[in-house]
Amino acid sequence: MNRQEDIILKLKESRLLGKSGSDFPTGLKWEMVKRAKAKKKYIICNAAEGEPNVFKDGFILENYPDKVIEGIKIALNTIDNSFAYIYLRQDYYEKFAKKLKKIIGNLPICLFKKRGGYLAGEETSILESIEGRNPEPRIKPPFPTQFGLWGYPTLINNVETFYDVAKIIRNEYKNTRFYSLSGDIKNKGVYELPENYFISQILKETNNLPDFDFFVQRGGGISGEILLPSELNQPTGGAGAIIIFNRSKTDIFSLMEKWINFFLKENCDKCTPCREGVFRLAEMIEKKEIDKEVLKDLFFVLEQSSFCALGKSVVPLFSSLINKLE
Repeated sequence: MNRQEDIILKLKESRLLGKSGSDFPTGLKWEMVKRAKAKKKYIICNAAEGEPNVFKDGFILENYPDKVIEGIKIALNTIDNSFAYIYLRQDYYEKFAKKLKKIIGNLPICLFKKRGGYLAGEETSILESIEGRNPEPRIKPPFPTQFGLWGYPTLINNVETFYDVAKIIRNEYKNTRFYSLSGDIKNKGVYELPENYFISQILKETNNLPDFDFFVQRGGGISGEILLPSELNQPTGGAGAIIIFNRSKTDIFSLMEKWINFFLKENCDKCTPCREGVFRLAEMIEKKEIDKEVLKDLFFVLEQSSFCALGKSVVPLFSSLINKLE
């Protein structure tokens, strides 16, 4: 077994899952790209982080940029004939580019400034963007590990995953992850805590467990479901975000209006189910008339027929809120 195989085996044994919210086994993804037959390959560090209330990757880039570059360097050394990109959202590019370039030095790593909004951070949208086209999702399969940047096998992991890789190879990984905490709490911020912690444990550990009636949004600002205080003995999932809402101070329709405006703004208009489904839901919210029978059909179509994850993410978000609180 050579050094490259040792690294992939170590990633597999660590059972590291991608920290972008997809939870795909990291070691398996690296192995797929390494074994793919191609004269060149690409590695992309996704630092787009466009979901509301998710800000852990920015925290990592600010505090541990050397670990992120180290993780990318390990990927470059593991996957032959490879070149890497760090795909940064615009404000991250302005804030971190100088520091990152200094750490990168002569490594074959290029910084790329993200164009577009939330959807521009979807993995196949990233490929389109770097190739010079509009950052819109591609049909999958084929997946980037098979047919990625310019048709070559491409490894895409997010900032936190590359940070974890560096820790694993150094034997420093403690099965932790970064959590973004926000909302109606005292101690907002990013915390590194055990990955298997329940939401209730995270709130207690960070001294953020409310003493008022509240509800929680877990995972991400527009992709996470709503949980009641009795449902917090479970992990965050998703991108590791926890958002606390004071129930007495939160107007449910105002919250839904905020969410639906995000979907209306970020919708690429590429697929009918998402475009029309989001518009129809927006009409209900504006009129404050929620027809649950219509919603049932609407959610089914969004979940089954949306081209990408944007439309699908409408369902757990709105259905959990409406069923539990409306």
